[in-house]
Amino acid sequence: MRHLLPFIAALLIGSQATAEPVHGIAMRGEPALPSSYQHFPYVKPDVKKGGRISYGVVGTFDNLNPFILKSMRTTARGLWDTIFGNLLFESLMTRSSDEPFSLYGLLAETVEMDDDRTYIQFNLNPKAKWSDGEPVKPEDVIFTMELLRDKGRIPFSGRLAAVEKMEKVGEHSVRFTFNEKADREFPLILASATPILPKHAIDPERFDQSTLKYPIGSGPYRVKAVSPGERIVYERNPDYWGADIPSKIGFDNYDQISVEYFLQENTLFEAFKKGAVDIYLEGSPTHWTRAYDFPAVQRGDVLKESFKPQLPTGMLGFVFNTRRPIFADANVREGLSLAFDFEWVNRNLFDGAYTRTESYWQNSPLSALGNPAEPRELELLGAAKDKVAPAILDGSYRQPRTDGSGADRKVLRQAVEKLKAGGYTIKNGRMSDAAGKPLAFEVMTQTADQEKLAIAYQRTLRMIGVDMSIRTVDDAQYQARSGNFDYDMIVKSYPSSLSPGIEQVNRWGSASKDRQGSFNFAGAADPDLDRLIGSMMTVRSQPDFEATVRAYDRMLLSGHYLVPLYHIPDQWVARWSHISYPEKLPLYGYQLNTWWDKRAQ
Repeated sequence: MRHLLPFIAALLIGSQATAEPVHGIAMRGEPALPSSYQHFPYVKPDVKKGGRISYGVVGTFDNLNPFILKSMRTTARGLWDTIFGNLLFESLMTRSSDEPFSLYGLLAETVEMDDDRTYIQFNLNPKAKWSDGEPVKPEDVIFTMELLRDKGRIPFSGRLAAVEKMEKVGEHSVRFTFNEKADREFPLILASATPILPKHAIDPERFDQSTLKYPIGSGPYRVKAVSPGERIVYERNPDYWGADIPSKIGFDNYDQISVEYFLQENTLFEAFKKGAVDIYLEGSPTHWTRAYDFPAVQRGDVLKESFKPQLPTGMLGFVFNTRRPIFADANVREGLSLAFDFEWVNRNLFDGAYTRTESYWQNSPLSALGNPAEPRELELLGAAKDKVAPAILDGSYRQPRTDGSGADRKVLRQAVEKLKAGGYTIKNGRMSDAAGKPLAFEVMTQTADQEKLAIAYQRTLRMIGVDMSIRTVDDAQYQARSGNFDYDMIVKSYPSSLSPGIEQVNRWGSASKDRQGSFNFAGAADPDLDRLIGSMMTVRSQPDFEATVRAYDRMLLSGHYLVPLYHIPDQWVARWSHISYPEKLPLYGYQLNTWWDKRAQ
């Protein structure tokens, strides 16, 4: 035993050693920018700040607290917002949109973290202040974590589950020591996806109640005016503490930002045409092609822009609720998937604007599409490789190409064969199981566009004796039923990033299958998916990470959890010409919080 004492002592000393403070961290490897960086590469650093912008959204709001369950879906936009920017609240670190997953200092000037990521220490910027002039303190960070644990909504309420201890260190620092529930991504989530709130300005007892009281934050803007359900107006804080730190140079360029609310999309677009809204984020190819013939476009006052980010496509599809017995067999799901005639839909409904989606990470190195499984992937899959279709394993898999007639007999025959393998055959013109029970289900839709798409799918399914009914419901019913998994089939989108991680648990992990409010709409519960998600969050090298995600992609594709639909490789934005943007497009596409009003020049 005595000869082991020096070794044990060395381990103890090493485990307590403090890492050197650094300006940034990355999920894998090192951040791209050095400690001497002056600004992010995709901003206009010398932009003249001033002017104003009006954004438009469809919906309503009755709350100014985005971190609680009550009124979660009716909280005013812009307070904590991935599209318009975090105008009022800030995180400890901020993400660079030009790197897969790298963070740089914001409220925390520097951080310290060991190689095994057993802890992270945030060293707060001594200049950081709340909008009322009070300094941001370690006590605020600790207060925030405890408050969100006790009163916040998912995912904020779960942040401390992976924390063994949090403690104030010195005058300006706070350290989090992790337990066995933490993974290598967790420190970055803690740093970038958790708002920090002012302890001195919040009543913990009332925090979980909706409020229209103007909040105090550390961000670049303050709330100026609120018309519940109609408009929220932000004004620049002239004393914003972070205006000159590198990660904020070139951001937050307007003196005033308003978010206007509309009950319908067409009303929002009419407001844009009249100049009441400055930017319109377009999502419909037919609308993009046909709707921009009004005078302001013809005069050049309104401009149409296409941006091409370097992002994976993500996945949009008709999602099977595998909790339903009729969708328990993957052969049935594959057969029903084969019956969707993308070529007919794309030509007749969308003017041929879309591309078929065939991978969850299409157009990126993380995709299995066109890539044979390499030895590292096969090792990761292990016995699970037998669950992967041979064509998906060797990279030759493609969605079937129909003749576009809406009744391609060859493809429909393939669908019938797959349904037969799942126990269904056509009897008296209806697809039925061995007991004579017809294959019938309902798809729940939310919008007119989804309903139109479902009608086209319904028409093709009828040709092989499958009875799919369509129910379009209002937003409140849609949210309630989707949150409770009360549907047979639903239309959902799964955005993908270049650094997938913990969000995959909420989408495809066994732990989220029966958790109401999760995004596991398909009801997936496969230990092999769980294992690959775990590997995704623990591997350290980029090659190993890419191999893991490709193996995971193959498993999802082979599970046929949804009917893959389509994507557009471009981002479409229409803007009034007085709004401008930087020359460089970052990896993740346009960033509205780097744009500016040319009238301020």
